[in-house]
Amino acid sequence: MTYFEGFIAPVPQGNKDAYVKSARQFMPILREFGVARHVETWGNDVPEGKVTDFRKSVDAKPDEHVIFSWFEYPSRTERDAANSKMMSDPRMAEAGADMPFDGKRMIVGGFHSVVEEGSGRGGYTDGIVVPVKEAKRDAYSEMARKNAKIFLEHGAVRVVESLADDVPHGKVTDFHRAVKAEPGETIAFSFIEWPDKATRDQAWGKIMEDNRMEHGGDAMAGQRMFYGGFENILDSAGQSEAQSQAAAISA
Repeated sequence: MTYFEGFIAPVPQGNKDAYVKSARQFMPILREFGVARHVETWGNDVPEGKVTDFRKSVDAKPDEHVIFSWFEYPSRTERDAANSKMMSDPRMAEAGADMPFDGKRMIVGGFHSVVEEGSGRGGYTDGIVVPVKEAKRDAYSEMARKNAKIFLEHGAVRVVESLADDVPHGKVTDFHRAVKAEPGETIAFSFIEWPDKATRDQAWGKIMEDNRMEHGGDAMAGQRMFYGGFENILDSAGQSEAQSQAAAISA
């Protein structure tokens, strides 16, 4: 199944266009290195949580928005090979020399997918991060698999659940601190793709009333879960390398 490199980062509101331009510049290089799909999303419905939330996870400032993004690979082997190439390729250093956000507060990690339902590509994404008990990985995966089918029934085009595989501890921020992970817990990086925000908003009311939905039981620490809605601002799916290069030049 797919291997995901997941990212969360704070970006100043005024740097949105610069962020998109920068991501477009990376796109053809990432494809060359083996990234099967590269998606960038911009938070626009990100609630404040009492314990955890997306903004707290990256210590976002009042003028900053949160991005939720990911790279997709066929396997960890391909991901590791790609990261090795990224570290040594001068084009990456050149493209990243003037990033429009504080990279020190960016969160990154590698995740093995445990659920992939649907094959569509959406225009709006729900992102979810939650701590899961290591001993309950199978129970969590089974619950997520059942729920995914319900999301698809209500209009979602793709549902992904992935569990931590290579999630480093950072100096400033990381996935572990983001969910206040405790000993014996792993981390789920999950997302639901929708055609648009209107479909998502209409669906959630029905989903919450659907008595088939399972809510995790003791497999996860729901009080430390955080989630939010994100506008898709860049998606490499379906773009050729020439199109990606043209987009970078015109941005």
